[in-house]
Amino acid sequence: MSAGTPLVLLPGLLCDAALWRHQTDTLADIAEITVADLTGDDRIDDMARTVLKAAPETFALAGLSMGGFVAHEIMRQAPGRVTRLALLDTSARADTPGQSERRRAFIEQTRHGDFKGVTSRLLPLLIHPDRLEDGDLTGTITAMAEGVGREAFLRQQNAIMNRPDCRRDLGAIHCPTLVLCGRQDALTPLAGHQEMADGIPNATLVVIEDCGHMAPLERPRAVSAVMRYWLQV
Repeated sequence: MSAGTPLVLLPGLLCDAALWRHQTDTLADIAEITVADLTGDDRIDDMARTVLKAAPETFALAGLSMGGFVAHEIMRQAPGRVTRLALLDTSARADTPGQSERRRAFIEQTRHGDFKGVTSRLLPLLIHPDRLEDGDLTGTITAMAEGVGREAFLRQQNAIMNRPDCRRDLGAIHCPTLVLCGRQDALTPLAGHQEMADGIPNATLVVIEDCGHMAPLERPRAVSAVMRYWLQV
């Protein structure tokens, strides 16, 4: 990949550009990076259209969690525009009934005025248990959530709950693909990443040790190193 090749990064639920800060700082010598805004739509397909409208004609694409759901949709809508794909701590499956029930509980909590309490309840699911007392990490996650805000959170949860199952589309992805997962990811476990890697013809699975769901923040150097290799091979 030549210097300055476009790379679009897709944040997860309640995340913004701070999720990718280490990657945008350290990969700037080989890629022209933009972080998409996924806060304005309440459907995954609309999020994908918004990203595609703003993106260059061809680009590398990386998404974490909800951003990965959007990346799957972009591969359905415009596969020829994506030169390389990275799916981080995400899933090709639709929500289970239990997952949707948990999301509805968070939506109800938010509508009753306790939006800030959502982040504290989510944190044990988002990061490795050993990092729950890491003030810098938890502070970054909390600040991102506050920046995204209540109304965008509701839109994002609606989008996630109504996303399609993408497993049948995996075989149609033909660009070089990185599938990356934190070993201790409690929200989107390793087995689902193995499933994606097995279903995509040109995929490589990478597992980040001692890491939960927020790999770019929890293990930034490891994730940036893997992404640098993905961008250059």
